[in-house]
Amino acid sequence: MTEPIASDPIRVLVAKPGLDGHDRGAKVVARAMRDAGMEVIYTGIRQTPEMIAEAAVQEDVDVVGLSILSGAHMELFPRVTELLKEKGKDDVLLVAGGIIPDEDIPQLNTLGFRGIFGPGANTHDLVKFVQDEMAARKHKAQG
Repeated sequence: MTEPIASDPIRVLVAKPGLDGHDRGAKVVARAMRDAGMEVIYTGIRQTPEMIAEAAVQEDVDVVGLSILSGAHMELFPRVTELLKEKGKDDVLLVAGGIIPDEDIPQLNTLGFRGIFGPGANTHDLVKFVQDEMAARKHKAQG
């Protein structure tokens, strides 16, 4: 009797675009996702949009999570999404975390960010959100 083939784990890129020097939250998120069985690639601090998009392609990730505290999200996030599209990687689930004012969320949603998680967000909620979104995408792809 053969064992059923396990589904591939969700591959997540966690990145800190811009000049943020603080990455504790991103590391907590990366650990929570790893603990939930996801494969996590953490790029570290001070990543350019080009570096993030290239890593997403090279690592063939399913999810790109951007963490930002500097307030530069409205400059950096659109550039990341533009580069992902240029590289043919616009099918990834986009999530964001950090200091993001409520008034910026609708524009980020328009860019394709499905989940925005601010300070104090529960990592279990984030993990469940990613799992649910990826399951829905898989179900939709299977028709």
